[in-house]
Amino acid sequence: MILFIKLLLAHLLGDFIWQPNSWVAHKEIKKHKSKYFYIHILLHGILAAIVAGEISFIPYAVLIAVTHGIIDLIKLNFQKENTKRTWFVIDQLAHVLVLVAVVLLYQNKNIAYFWLENDFWVLITGVLLLTKPTSIFIKTIISIWSPENENNHKDDSLAHAGKYIGILERLFVICFILTGHFEAIGFLLAAKSIFRFGDLKEAKDRKLTEYVMIGTLISFGIAIIVGLIVQALLLQLS
Repeated sequence: MILFIKLLLAHLLGDFIWQPNSWVAHKEIKKHKSKYFYIHILLHGILAAIVAGEISFIPYAVLIAVTHGIIDLIKLNFQKENTKRTWFVIDQLAHVLVLVAVVLLYQNKNIAYFWLENDFWVLITGVLLLTKPTSIFIKTIISIWSPENENNHKDDSLAHAGKYIGILERLFVICFILTGHFEAIGFLLAAKSIFRFGDLKEAKDRKLTEYVMIGTLISFGIAIIVGLIVQALLLQLS
């Protein structure tokens, strides 16, 4: 795991910290003809070799550099202006998966070592449950109380902002529970209430206030229940 953390650090340095925006822009225009494309690949290979700190890892560092270049080249050739965000996510996930594969290959461990343990399945199921499935469940439950003002003010907010805020707050809650920081859940709930207070006060609609409170409490309640169940299962498996 420490090798993976080191390689992830090298990736973050090479892809974000030490890659100027001018390099990115030049690569998007010139693609494989850009000199920065090759400098970027070389940088990733050097960083991987340095953080690993072992001579025997050099061939694997070369493998990381080459695969990094292939993944970047695919993204540069297939992304469009309106799909950049999607390709960014795909690109980063692919890079991380390569790092995982290299670590397993270098340490001569099979794939089960990394993610076929029972605690992995418990954790990933709990996290995924708190994303879109819970959003759909909450939306279905509270739809019978949906006030007219909530629909009238949809144009004043970011698209799907409420859904993503709910997902993020539930993920924060399960993280706080699994790390033993239950008091942080109260601060999170208070912070959301403070930010929402101005909107609710301006709307002057009791139904809207009650609607938001029901949704928020259901969201936090589900996150707390799932978090406690996941915590109990992980303790039982450990």
